[in-house]
Amino acid sequence: MTIGLQTAAYLSATVLFILALGGLSNQEKAKRAVWFGIIGMAIAVLATVAGSEVSMSSMLIGAIVIGAVIGGRHRCNRRNAG
Repeated sequence: MTIGLQTAAYLSATVLFILALGGLSNQEKAKRAVWFGIIGMAIAVLATVAGSEVSMSSMLIGAIVIGAVIGGRHRCNRRNAG
């Protein structure tokens, strides 16, 4: 990934984070704001991992898999609880 593309990804993630924070102040817009934050974080993580400075080591891949499993289990538990 070129530095220009990585910078554009970080800028778009920043805009999405700001929109998320602004939307959380209004109860009607909170659901959309959460999705802005999720998409912004996904863009930021992907831009960081795809950057030339990061090597895809087994520790990084393992951490991503463990985080995805924990997040998926937490979401399932929340869905069943309420």
